[in-house]
Parts: sequence; structure tokens; C-alpha cells
Amino acid sequence: MNVLVINCGSSSLKYQLIDSESEAVLAKGLCERIGIDGRLVYQKAGLDKEITETDMPTHKQAIQLVIDALINPTTGAIKSLEEIDAVGHRVVHGGEKFASSVVLTDEVLKAIEECNDLAPLHNPANLIGINACKELMPNVPMVGVFDTAFHQTMPEKAYLYGLPYEYYEKYKVRRYGFHGTSHSFVSKETANFLNMDLNNSKIIVAHLGNGASISAVLNGECVDTSMGLTPLEGLVMGTRSGDLDPAIIEFIANKENLSISEVLNVLNKKSGMTGLQKGGSSDFRDVQDEIKKGNKLAVYAMDVFCYRVAKYIGSYVAAMNGVDAIAFTAGIGENVAMVRRKVCEYLGYLGISIDEETNLKTFGDEVVLSTPDSKVKVAVVPTNEELAIARETVALV
Repeated sequence: MNVLVINCGSSSLKYQLIDSESEAVLAKGLCERIGIDGRLVYQKAGLDKEITETDMPTHKQAIQLVIDALINPTTGAIKSLEEIDAVGHRVVHGGEKFASSVVLTDEVLKAIEECNDLAPLHNPANLIGINACKELMPNVPMVGVFDTAFHQTMPEKAYLYGLPYEYYEKYKVRRYGFHGTSHSFVSKETANFLNMDLNNSKIIVAHLGNGASISAVLNGECVDTSMGLTPLEGLVMGTRSGDLDPAIIEFIANKENLSISEVLNVLNKKSGMTGLQKGGSSDFRDVQDEIKKGNKLAVYAMDVFCYRVAKYIGSYVAAMNGVDAIAFTAGIGENVAMVRRKVCEYLGYLGISIDEETNLKTFGDEVVLSTPDSKVKVAVVPTNEELAIARETVALV
């Protein structure tokens, strides 16, 4: 079965065509600057990238261009549209309605739309992509895979905030968590890679990228995660502040004469690693270069990031009353040895020790970082959200 995986943003669209039997990526790419001018990036497996500057005023035109590239007689990965057997869509927020992936029906799309208030930047864009695909491929089954679904197993003690309960009753204000597709995929891959019984395991997944979150996975189910009602809560991230005293919002608003929305824009887009460096880069390669140059703000930013990761890991050890394995994943988790080393230095009380030579060599592969005598296994386990979406889609259709 060939599954087209779509991840639709407000002005961009990422895609992969995956053969579900071999799990090989037949083609991949993205559409950028939708509604502005337009750029299509397409790469068939084994060939170089093709970049085409072309008008794509709407997502429908963007998806049509993707289809045209996939069936191109010269470089296409398939011969016709009939070879696309299903489409899997990433949907950011499913609220409490969706604890698992679902086949997309009109009723489901209405329920997703009702979650727009919880993810105003993401869900409307996801729906635009879904509707465009339905219009162009009306007979192809489509599946929605939710970022929030994996975290729906959290108990009340983990997802309720210390707010008046009526805010939860009326507005569903609670912790939802994000990156769920990645956390689900990586926790399962970790158990498989380390020869553990997933149904009798305590795994902490550290999804560390420009957006970063941590989850506690007990016997295969999420029992806590660091992101909250929105992706702003939790770790210090590339441009997001993560946890802070909520009174800071009013304090800064008064001092800087800003509205609440303007302060939240600062917390989302101008804080985190960028903000701590007074406008510096959120790319950890750049941060490490600045550290080598003796930039104290880069040192502080790195220390704050790693300290926050280690604190969350420690809290989730307490939440599960122990831990069997810790998995680092996503762009930073998979590729930045300094982060893994600095985080693990805080975890010596767990009997953790890592092989520094192995830690320095890892790059994009599954690998055990911990030494044989380490009481807790530590590993790098690359995430693959597109493959996870494809698997979920195949399972349903």
C-alpha cells in the first residue's frame, strides 16, 4: 500500500509517499510560501532534489503540484493517482475527543474544527490541507493522526491545572501535550531496540528539537508530558520560554506597555534560546560555535536548556517511581552530544553513566549511550513521525 503523508501548515506543506510494506520513502518534499509566491521541493528516492518556483495561491494548487510531481513520467515515483491508496494527515490538536487516529469523515472534520480555539495557528491549516486532498482525491481514504492523542492516557492528577474546576468544565483548560506521534513511535522503538517488554516498562522520551517536550511512558502509555494546553509550556525551546511564573505576563505588559497577546508573542517567538542570547540563534550548531568563542550568553542558554531537561526527567522518574530507559530523539536529541552529556551529568544519582566516545560518534542511528554497568539504559532513538503516521493510516484503512 502506498500512503501519502501530509503535514500542512498555514503557508507550507510537507509530504512523503511511503510504501507501507517495505516502509521505504518513495518520494518526499515540501511546498513553501503557499499564498505568497510558491516553491515546490520534490525528491524521488535515489535522485537529487528538484526545486521549482511556481505560483501556488492555495493549498489545493500546492497539493495538485505535489500529485503532478509524483506522477511525472520522467521523475515521478508512481505512474498514476490510482497508486495512492490512502492519505495520512497530521492534525495538531484533537482535544479530548480523539485518543487515537481516526478515518476522516464529515463528522470527524467538524469535531476537529471545534478544537480550533485550542490550536488556532495549526488546526485550521490542517483542515485546509485535508479538504484540499478530499477535493482532489475524493475516493481515497484519509486518516487523521493527532499530536495530542498519545497523551490522552494521562490521569487527572497529571492533566488538571490548579485552576477553578469550571474552567476545565466550560473550556477544557487542561494539559494536552504535543509531539504525541513522535513520543508514541520512539517509546515503542526504544522498547524494541533495547529488548524490553513495552507492557512492563518505564521509559522517558526526550524529544528535543526547536520545539521540545518530554514524556513519561509507563507500560506503553503516557502518564505525563511537559507541554500543556499549548506547546508553550515545559522546556526552554528554540524561541519559546517554557515554564514561567504567569505573573510575569502582567509584569512585562505593564513595564513594556504591551498587550497580553503581544507578551505571548514574545514568549512564543522571541524567548527560549534566542531570547537568552539577546536575539542569538536557536540553532544548536550556532550555539556551540558561540560557546567555543567564549560567548557567556550562549553558555548560559545551553546550561538553562540542559538543566530544564534534566529537571523534567527527574520529575518523571518520580512520577513512575523509577525508570528503565531514557531515549533522546529529534534534531537536538539525536545530533547534539553536548546536550546529552550535560543532561546525563545530572542523572548520576540514578546510576547512569554514558560512554562518552560513543556519545560523540552518534549521528542519526539507534545506539546505546550508556555503559554496560549503567543501572538505567540511555539511548539515541531517531524519530520518524511520517512513518508513524503511515503505520497508523494502514492500520485503519
